[in-house]
Amino acid sequence: MKTQALQHHHGLFLCWNIKTGLLKNIDLYRIKKYADWFYNHQLNDHFRLEEELLFPILGLDNKWVIQALDEHSRLRSLFESEDQLDLNLNLIVKELDRHIQMEEDVLFPEIQKNGTVEQLQVLEDIHKICPEADEWEDRFWELEY
Repeated sequence: MKTQALQHHHGLFLCWNIKTGLLKNIDLYRIKKYADWFYNHQLNDHFRLEEELLFPILGLDNKWVIQALDEHSRLRSLFESEDQLDLNLNLIVKELDRHIQMEEDVLFPEIQKNGTVEQLQVLEDIHKICPEADEWEDRFWELEY
């Protein structure tokens, strides 16, 4: 599940970039445009693959799967909202970071314990397709103060 960790690394990179943009007082619409791009090019598909292929390994009644599904739903709402950009961008940073940590620390170790070799190999193969998270040209997080 190394590529899963790579995708999570990209998600944490998104959080860092948003947080840096907010600290540098970058225009919120520039940050939102980047967050939308990341969500549409990587994160939404990542959530869908987890929901369709990973979570059923433990069952949809598993408490960690239920928590992950709730967090996916909440994060989708935050990314798709056009209101209260400052608040929502801060919540994306906080909630996505916490979500990734929960998956890495608790959920994925459970999936690895319970999944068959075949299930885990299919998931590894699927997750090898990981778009580069740093393809975004407006690298506002690198600008000097």
